Amino acid sequence: MNISKKIIVLIISVALVGGFFGSLAAADFAKANIIDQFKNFLKPLFPSAGQGILMSKESVQKYESTVDYEDAVIKAVEKASPAVVSIIISKNVPIIEQCPYNPFSGLPEEFQQFFGGGIQLYQQCQKGTKIQEVGGGSGFIISNDGLIMTNKHVVYDKDALYTVLTNDGKKYDAKVLAQSPALDLAVVKIKAENLPIISLGDSEGLRLGQTTIAIGNALGEFRNTVSVGVVSGLARTIIASGGDMVETIEGVIQTSAAINPGNSGGPLLNLKGEVIGINVATVSGAQNVSFAIPVNQAKKAIESVKKTGKIISPYLGVRYILISSELAKKEKLSVDSGALIRGGSDGPAIVKNSPAAKAGIQAKDVILEINGKKISQEHSLAALIQEYSVGDVITLKILRDGKETEIKVTLEERP
Repeated sequence: MNISKKIIVLIISVALVGGFFGSLAAADFAKANIIDQFKNFLKPLFPSAGQGILMSKESVQKYESTVDYEDAVIKAVEKASPAVVSIIISKNVPIIEQCPYNPFSGLPEEFQQFFGGGIQLYQQCQKGTKIQEVGGGSGFIISNDGLIMTNKHVVYDKDALYTVLTNDGKKYDAKVLAQSPALDLAVVKIKAENLPIISLGDSEGLRLGQTTIAIGNALGEFRNTVSVGVVSGLARTIIASGGDMVETIEGVIQTSAAINPGNSGGPLLNLKGEVIGINVATVSGAQNVSFAIPVNQAKKAIESVKKTGKIISPYLGVRYILISSELAKKEKLSVDSGALIRGGSDGPAIVKNSPAAKAGIQAKDVILEINGKKISQEHSLAALIQEYSVGDVITLKILRDGKETEIKVTLEERP
């Protein structure tokens, strides 16, 4: 009898469920939340039913689509690409051929016939010259009348010819207009009008993990190559070499976006399609370790070129080493940050007739602050100096012989 009752209850329940779904279909089925209503229907009949089988909406992890992120990358590339250019480097190189020669030409004719009869020898000889592509780099347009930012090491060769290839396939002869004496930056000029320009962002607020997009002429062959990564490090100091140049660059951005040979001078973008850095170097033999000059360091150079036609850079005129906790212990210093003024193999601590020399700065002084801003591994002396202009008067907090003092210095143009 009990078994019969259970069968009857089950039949009635199935009938009710069928009627329930039928009423939903007759009503507005598209708007009904079937799962929730079904669960509410079952609760009074089977209080324990559904546990471990039906999950509440709150306990289900929401799927986050990557489509929005990918769309942001695509839009950033589409926004910036029209203003990214390839820079082709060409030189007048000798034409080398194999030329016949007679090693016995200095002997009398009868001896030549005896020693060299029937022997044909060849050696390399030059027969004229030809223009040939020898390298390539990247750049981006910063004014619609043809100013282009790139790296100094891309256009350092005074004997080379430079050609700019724009995104629409047009070619222009390029002239090197200005090179920075302090940073690996240069500006070239082409004769053109109404060019697309790129937006400059702000590199001051960059954060680790922020998305970066590098665009450039990879390997000098593949134009507008795009690579995506993140900000891997900030305020790095690197020694970069290229061609005949070896240069120490401070305050650079480290990124995991691939920067290959030929990418140099191209833009490093954020997700808004704004320039946050200028691609400058990659570590030979390493993967996903590349560097870019923060765009804020380049903004003053750009404005200087637009106003004066050259890059005017302020300088203090000291050689120094940034203090770390290890250096502080080694040198028995009372501070673990700042810039220790000292010379080296590249010259004396204080440059003769420099602003520092005129202000009375001495070797072994420690510069702690510039206008109240502390010097540290993240904010080097050179990087802070570049925030000012020629003629600005800055106040340095100096540690000398265990005592702090302030010295005013008028910045001058770097020779």
